[in-house]
Amino acid sequence: MRKQVRDLYFDESLILKDLQAQSPDEVLELMAANLLAKGLVKESFVTAVVDREGKFATGLPTHGVSVAIPHTDPEHVKHQTLSLGILKEPVDFGIMGEATAQTPVKLVFMLAMAEQDSQLSLLQKLMGIFQNPEILWSLAESEDRSHIKRILVDQLAVIVKEVN
Repeated sequence: MRKQVRDLYFDESLILKDLQAQSPDEVLELMAANLLAKGLVKESFVTAVVDREGKFATGLPTHGVSVAIPHTDPEHVKHQTLSLGILKEPVDFGIMGEATAQTPVKLVFMLAMAEQDSQLSLLQKLMGIFQNPEILWSLAESEDRSHIKRILVDQLAVIVKEVN
């Protein structure tokens, strides 16, 4: 069993609802810019997460609602955090491990982790969410950010800190 992720900055300000974008790069830039504005990542994070997604796609064609889990190296992170982007209209992301296949992503879970072990632990817990279509639909369709936060905190069993 992996250790519990502690000191994860996450609150309603990191849940971006009805995000509008035309490309994966645009989605990532919008989400990363929000993390940068909150002081959670270094300026280099924005370019690093876009570049990594271009080389190693993170789209997953889960049942019901496709997801993406963009992330990058710890050197670009100031404080461990998770951001959820809920797209108004799905955007095609490359499928993880595939050369050219794409999936229409509705939920983007952007990770900014300062420790490899914490990242692996969080990814493992996210996979549990990805295997549950009811939770995915609830995240995608909820209008209440505090409800979305409660679902994620409960499902991920993380100890969160509020963003200042």
